[in-house]
Amino acid sequence: MLTKISVSGLLGTLLGFLQRFKQRRIRIFGLMFAVGLGLILAVSACSSNTSDQGTIKQKTASASNQSSAASGTVIRVGFQKAGTILSVTKAKGNLEKALAASGTSVTWTEFPSGPPMLEAISAGSINFGYTGESPPIFAQAAGTPLVYVAYDPWSPKGEAILVPKNSPIKTVADLKGKKVTFVKGSNTNYLVVKALEKAGLQYSDIKVASLQPSDARAAFEGKNVDAWAIWDPYLAAAQKATDARTLTDGTGLAANRGYYLAAKSFAEAHPDTLKTVLDELKKVSDWAKSTPTEVAKFLSPALKINADVWR
Repeated sequence: MLTKISVSGLLGTLLGFLQRFKQRRIRIFGLMFAVGLGLILAVSACSSNTSDQGTIKQKTASASNQSSAASGTVIRVGFQKAGTILSVTKAKGNLEKALAASGTSVTWTEFPSGPPMLEAISAGSINFGYTGESPPIFAQAAGTPLVYVAYDPWSPKGEAILVPKNSPIKTVADLKGKKVTFVKGSNTNYLVVKALEKAGLQYSDIKVASLQPSDARAAFEGKNVDAWAIWDPYLAAAQKATDARTLTDGTGLAANRGYYLAAKSFAEAHPDTLKTVLDELKKVSDWAKSTPTEVAKFLSPALKINADVWR
């Protein structure tokens, strides 16, 4: 099912959300898409009523941009292990086949989390990507011209705050004075803020260790941190490998919705290309929804994460 969304309304809602936290003097620092749920596409950024497509101003003049002038359009896609549908699309090669007829090529760049991906969009290194709910807010606040073109359903159980199996920490309130690791500016940073707020703690009551997922996993297993806020598939992998205990997930705290984003200039210049991208993602999403076991087997070698973790 295609669901239209109002880009301006969505931006207003998210920026209003950021402002409310500023007023509370809480600093939020800005996953996996659940395979059993379908991708809900928004076509508001893919309207065909564009005018002059040859006057788009690019933010950077990278080598790929210069070469695309002679060889056709290049869509530069950023993906994470958390973005299941993009990962499957990349592995299957569907998008390249769909865009070949129009002379459009695809490049792929993997990112460890959302914040560096948004930095890449701002710098013009990529023009399409998938990330959690918090990073785009900070990118917009910094003036990055982007548009929301699709979103995943809510997945609050796809992120959680973990503690070691035998940790004396039993509740979120017990995190006071403890070292907690997460990616600053990520969806799990927001989860930590909301969890602390519910427990009556301030953000300053914990010691923050900002680490990307691979480094955070090492710190967690090495007992160099007391807790780890992380998303799937890293969450499932850690639970399976270490028997880590869930202190809280996003239920009632954070919706953990994923967004598909495009650089505004690209969306305006290439709406037909963007529509093709979304159509292909929808096809992959429908396949993933109906065959989750096959998707797990498919992703395991592509992203080097055990199929049991994906399931």
